[in-house]
Amino acid sequence: MDAYSQRYEAALSLAASAHRHQLRKGSDVPYIVHPAHVSVILIRHGFDEDVAIAGLLHDVVEDQDVPLYQIEARFGPDVAEMVAALTERKREGSAERPWEVRKREALRQVRQGSQGAVAVKAADALHATRTLAADLRRQGPEVWAPFKRGPEESLWYYHQIAEIVGQRLAGHPLTNELDRAVADLDAAIAETEKE
Repeated sequence: MDAYSQRYEAALSLAASAHRHQLRKGSDVPYIVHPAHVSVILIRHGFDEDVAIAGLLHDVVEDQDVPLYQIEARFGPDVAEMVAALTERKREGSAERPWEVRKREALRQVRQGSQGAVAVKAADALHATRTLAADLRRQGPEVWAPFKRGPEESLWYYHQIAEIVGQRLAGHPLTNELDRAVADLDAAIAETEKE
């Protein structure tokens, strides 16, 4: 099997194009770093190309309004299913939906999604928690300013994800890595609250 894949290249190009004007919250880091890192985590943990591609594309429908049918047409129904399971519905008409409602719905979708979708969510949460813990230690509590919720709610959400991942991917090394990352975020929050 060749290491290079035209299909993976097409997914990376789509993700880079879709996120080209987006930055990571509270930083000047291009957003594409996040889905690329999610995909690399999945590849390093031995997941197949469909899962790695879903990792690249997991935020394009939610954040950039790329139609799900376009993902299915270009990358197949398995990739589209994973992306759909990881897509939050942020708006109800012109109104923004409450954070708590969206997150509970997102957790329900992950619980019901395929193992591939659960793996993508695990890699997504792993990268997010590692980045957040590092930013907290470097910048302190002001890291929370651009977020909808603060440390307690965010930590609750990541603990919920880790619990689902532990149940659905029991014994997989990704579950242990995510558990350690969530524990490290917990420690970083405690450290910055003491300051």
